[in-house]
Amino acid sequence: MNPGSSSSQERLEHTESLSISPEVFEKLYLSPKNAVAGDLRKTFGNPTPVGLAGFVIAVSPLSAELMGWRGATGLSATIGVNYFFGGMLLIIAAILEFFLGNTFPTVVFFGYGAHFLTFGSTFQPFYAAVSSYTTDGSQQQTPAFASSFGFYVLFMGVLSFVFLICSLRTNIVFVLIFIAATLGFCLAAGAFWTTAQGMAIGAILLKGTGGAFFAAAMFGWYLLAVIMFATLDLPFLGQLPVGDLSTVVKGRSQMKEV
Repeated sequence: MNPGSSSSQERLEHTESLSISPEVFEKLYLSPKNAVAGDLRKTFGNPTPVGLAGFVIAVSPLSAELMGWRGATGLSATIGVNYFFGGMLLIIAAILEFFLGNTFPTVVFFGYGAHFLTFGSTFQPFYAAVSSYTTDGSQQQTPAFASSFGFYVLFMGVLSFVFLICSLRTNIVFVLIFIAATLGFCLAAGAFWTTAQGMAIGAILLKGTGGAFFAAAMFGWYLLAVIMFATLDLPFLGQLPVGDLSTVVKGRSQMKEV
């Protein structure tokens, strides 16, 4: 084929004029399609799967520990995972989402990235967050610590609930992740407060927390796979559904135009 022919030129112009559909955009970036100046999305890669990878790798072992699978106990074994997968990858992804103009994923990744760094630091002996409540400097959690830390996870639940409401304009899988995360943080708050009062139900609530986080992790794994398969344009697998909601729940500006 002659590169200089009119037929080749028409094909090239047609290809350059193609734009990503709102449904595919929402699947790849977890945000309704928005108008952003510049062509950064055509220049750089998609950071969304990076953030999802950090999230699922951090949450998956944590949920197993909370449920006590295969005798898993404590949280110190996966502190490094919280720092580097949960914290570092999510923060990096958030910064890149920021430069691409994707506000919602930016806030989500920054929020959960800061959470994993906070969570890892709290149970890192160096910071003495736990040992400062004890008389012997041990890492044994006291009722005072549990009562105080319960407020933190409660407000992480509030933040997750805000994300849940916002995700109603993204897709069903993302909504399910935030439902599970919100439930998990609320159960964690109940677990800390009931444990501080010496109630046996605290252990049950903690396992429930692990179950909720495990559900969030599984939905996250699915969403990560969908985005990666779609990115590589894999046949069949690239068409896995996520339940697009961006056209179902219309934005306020769209409703004004009707």
